[in-house]
Amino acid sequence: MVGEGVGTRIVRLRSGIRKSLPWLRWGTVALLSTLLLLDLVFPPQLPKARDTSTLVVARDGTPLRAFADADGVWRYPATPESVSPLYLEALLNYEDRWFHRHPGVNPIALVRAAGQMMTSGRTVSGGSTLTMQVARILDRERAGATRTPWRKLVQILRALQLEAYLSKREILILYLERAPFGGTIEGVEAASWAYLGKPASQLSRAEAALLAVLPQSPSRRRPDRHPEAAQAARDKVLDRMADLGVWTREQVEDARIEPVVARQLQPPMIASLLAQRLRSAHPKQARIASTIDANLQRTLEERVAAYFSNLPERTSAALLVVDNATMEARAYVGSVTFGDKARLGHVDMVRAWRSPGSTLKPFLYGMAIDDGMIHSESLLVDAPQTFGDYRPGNFGEAFNGPVGVAQSLRLSLNVPAVDLLDRVGPGRFAARIDHAGIPLRFPDSAKPNLALILGGTGARLEDLVGTYAGFNRNGIAGRVRYTPADPKIDRRMLSPGAAWIVREILETNPRPGELEQFDRGSRPRVAWKTGTSYGFRDAWAVGGTRRYTVGVWVGRPDGTPLPGQYGALTALPLLFEVVDSLPRGARDAMPLPPPANVAEIEVCWPLGTAAADQPASLCQRRMKAWALDGAVPPTFAERGARLWHAGRESFEVDVRSGERVTAVCSLEHATRRAEIARWPALATPWLSSETRRASTLPSLAADCMPDGREASEELRIDGLNDGATLVRAPGSEHAVRLSLRALGTERKVQWLLDGKWIAETTGSQPLVRDFGEPGEHVLTALADSGAWTRIGFTVLE
Repeated sequence: MVGEGVGTRIVRLRSGIRKSLPWLRWGTVALLSTLLLLDLVFPPQLPKARDTSTLVVARDGTPLRAFADADGVWRYPATPESVSPLYLEALLNYEDRWFHRHPGVNPIALVRAAGQMMTSGRTVSGGSTLTMQVARILDRERAGATRTPWRKLVQILRALQLEAYLSKREILILYLERAPFGGTIEGVEAASWAYLGKPASQLSRAEAALLAVLPQSPSRRRPDRHPEAAQAARDKVLDRMADLGVWTREQVEDARIEPVVARQLQPPMIASLLAQRLRSAHPKQARIASTIDANLQRTLEERVAAYFSNLPERTSAALLVVDNATMEARAYVGSVTFGDKARLGHVDMVRAWRSPGSTLKPFLYGMAIDDGMIHSESLLVDAPQTFGDYRPGNFGEAFNGPVGVAQSLRLSLNVPAVDLLDRVGPGRFAARIDHAGIPLRFPDSAKPNLALILGGTGARLEDLVGTYAGFNRNGIAGRVRYTPADPKIDRRMLSPGAAWIVREILETNPRPGELEQFDRGSRPRVAWKTGTSYGFRDAWAVGGTRRYTVGVWVGRPDGTPLPGQYGALTALPLLFEVVDSLPRGARDAMPLPPPANVAEIEVCWPLGTAAADQPASLCQRRMKAWALDGAVPPTFAERGARLWHAGRESFEVDVRSGERVTAVCSLEHATRRAEIARWPALATPWLSSETRRASTLPSLAADCMPDGREASEELRIDGLNDGATLVRAPGSEHAVRLSLRALGTERKVQWLLDGKWIAETTGSQPLVRDFGEPGEHVLTALADSGAWTRIGFTVLE
C-alpha cells in the first residue's frame, strides 16, 4: 500500500465517486424537495400592494400630510430612482457591497462574522446581507430575538426565498421603504423628512451616511435623542467610504464638518383637509401628488390662523387660491386650524354648501349683457319695490334711486339685481349658472326664485372660485384641479366681451378706503366682489387677477349667525393681503384692452340709448358706457307704472304759453311739437327739481279736456306738517310717537326716512312709529305706481 502508485490512487478515487453519485443525486433531490416543501408550508411574508402609509405631497414633492398604516407606522414610498445616489452608495458599500452578486446570502461574510464572534466573544461585523435584513424586517412579528443561531438560519432561508420570488430592485425597494429608523418611522423617505426636513433625493454625503447607518441601531442612534452617538456612527460610515475609495478623502472631511442636527419627529400636517380629501378619493394610492405650492400653503395657513384668531368661538374660515392658466389649486385652507374642536376645524368649508350672498350678481349682469338686455351704464332703479310677495332691501337699508349697471354691481345693490333677475328669469339663470360650473342647492321641492340672487340658495367656495376665474379666462370657467391627473374641465360662462365688461366694472371698483384716482403702482388689478348671507351667517370675498383667483369664506360651520361680520369687513381684507403676496408680473397691473366687439360709447339718461341717436334736449345725463356688439338697449319699462310711456313722449304745446294742448283743442291754439324724456316713476324722489321739471309734462291748457296723460295719483302725508318740529313731552322718557297715513292711493306704499326704508303700508293704512333720532329728517312716501311725496321735519333732543 505504501508503494502504491499515483495512478492506482486516482483509479480508486474515481471508483469511489462513481459509487457516491447516486447518493449525491438523491441527497440533492431531497434537499431541494425539503426546501420546496418548506417554501409551500412557510411562504415569505411579502407585503400587500396597499401595505404602506399614504403620503400626500405638494407639486414639488414636499410632504403635505402623511397617513399612518393600520399599525400606526409612517412609511413613504421610495425607489432607487427617487433617493439620492449618495445614499445608495453609502448603503450598499457599508451594508452589502456584493448585493447585486450574491443569491441572498454571502457565505464569506457569514464565516468572517462567526469567526470574529468566536475569537472576541462579541459581534465585530455583521454577516447579514440586505436581503437577510429585509427578511428580518418582513418576519419581525414572528422573529422575536434575532441574534440566535436559529433565527439567523431562518433569515438565511427567508433571504433565499426572497431572491427566488423578487428581483434585486424589488428587494432594494422593500428595504428603502421598510428599514427601521426609530419610533414609528420606517423607510428612508419618511426618515429624511422626519429628521432632516427634506426629501431623500436631496441628501448630502453626511446625511446619506447618517441615514445609511441608523437602521443598525435606530433607538440608540436617533439623532433627535442621541446626536453624539448618531454622529459617531455617521463618521464611521464616512471613513469606510474613504477607505473603499468610493468618496475622496477631501469629500469625506467636508462631510464630517456637518453637525448632526435633527428635528423633533412630527408627521407633516400641511393642507390637512385637502390631503384627507385626496386620500379618500384615491384610497389605493400610496403617494398622491397634489398641485399645492408648499411654501404658499404654509404662509397662508399661518396668515389665516393669525387673521381670524380674535373672532368669536366656533368661527372658521376657508381660503382657496387657483392658477387661472391651469385651474390648479395652489393653496387650500379648509378651516382656521385643523383639529381645533372649538372652531370645528375638522369641517372642510372649501366644499361645504353655504349661502353665497351676493357673489352670484356678476354672473347675472354678465348674462344680461350677453342677452343684449343691458350695457354697462343702463339705467336701473334702486328704490323700494315689491315683486309679488317678495320685497328685497339693501344691506345698508338705504336706497340710491337711479343708478347705472356698473354702480349697482359695485355697490352690490339688491333691488336692481332682483329686478334684473325677474326679467332674466330665475329658473333660466339657475340653469345657466349650473352649466357654467356653479350647481345651486335649494330646499327639497323648492324651485329657483328671486331670492337666489341675494343668497337664497346653496353654493360651494370651490365652484365659485372656479367660475370667477372665467372673468380672466375670456369667459371660460373651469373646475378646480387638485392633482395633475385631474381632468381639465372648461365650460363657457360668458362671451369674452361680456366677461371683459364685468371684469372691468369689478376691477375699477376701488379698494375700501382707496380713491379711484389712486395710483396702484405695481399692485395687481383685482376684479373683486363680496357677499354676506342673511343673518350674518356667511361672509365672502372672491377676486381675480390675470394669474390667480382667490376665494375667502368666513362664518360658523354650524350655521349660527356671526353678528357684525360681513364680506367687506371680515373676508375682503384677507383677500387683498393674499392677492398682494402672490407672485406677479408687470402685466398684472396693466389693464387689458377690450375685445374687438366691445366699444366705449356715450349714452344718455333717462332713455339709456346712445347720445348720437337722440336730441340733445332729451339727454339729461351723459356718461361713457361699454357696449357689446353695438347693442345699446333702452331703459327698462317700469312694471305697472302708468306714468311710464316707453321713456320718450311727444305732445303739442301752445307756442305762446307753453301749455300742453290736445288734438280736440289744438285748433284754437298755435302749436308746436315738443318732446320730453321721462324717468322711471320710482326714481323721481331722488331727482333734482330741475330734472323733474324737465321730464314732466307741461300743464294742460284750460280749454282742453284731460287726455289721460297726467299723473293718476297724487300723494300727501297726513299726520305731520312739512317743516314741523317734534319735541319730546316734558318729563317723558319716550320718543315722539306719530300715526301717519299716505292719502291718494290704494296701492302699497313704501316709507323711507332719510333714504332708508322703514315700513310698508297699503292705501291709507296708518304707519305708527316713534321718531326719537334728533336732527333734521326727510320722510318719503312712495307708491308702487310711482306717485310720491315727501316732507321735512326736525326732532329736538
